[in-house]
Parts: sequence; structure tokens; C-alpha cells
Amino acid sequence: MPTLVTRPATRSLEGWAIATLREAGAIVECDEHGWMQERGDPHALARARDVARDDPPRGICSSEALAAIEEALAGIGDSCPDCSPSREPEELPRFK
Repeated sequence: MPTLVTRPATRSLEGWAIATLREAGAIVECDEHGWMQERGDPHALARARDVARDDPPRGICSSEALAAIEEALAGIGDSCPDCSPSREPEELPRFK
């Protein structure tokens, strides 16, 4: 008898998209700070898009699910902002 895989319920389309990206391996969470990071894995991203196309959330059409995947991905960088060195030089006081 095949095992039934159930996904956790999500309350928003954005939450579903992030969960789908994580499950596909397209994004990971920074162990230290918790920020999501894009892995840059085209195969994982293709898997997430396949899920959006073939198995969108109930009541959502596949084009809306695909758009949610792309929108979520657009808000996720490839590095953790707290792990990355600051790009702006630290402001030093002018006087002691």
C-alpha cells in the first residue's frame, strides 16, 4: 500500500509558495539567523514550478500558483543579510 504524503496546511498563498520552494530544495534557511536563501539550483526551482503547475493549492489556478512561486522567490536573496559583511563602511565618530 503506497504511503500518503500530506503537506502541512498553510494559511496564505505566500506561505504555500515558500513551503513549496523549501520542500523542492530551491531555498534553505540560514542556520544562524533564519533568513531564507536561494540555493541557485535550477532543478530544485523546476520542481517547485512543476508542483505549482500540477498541484496548486485548492481554489488556486496553476498560473496564480506559479506567480506566487516567482513572487516569493523575488523576495529571497542568495545570501543571508546578517551573515554578509556590511556593504557600507561603519561610520566612525569624528571626535573622541
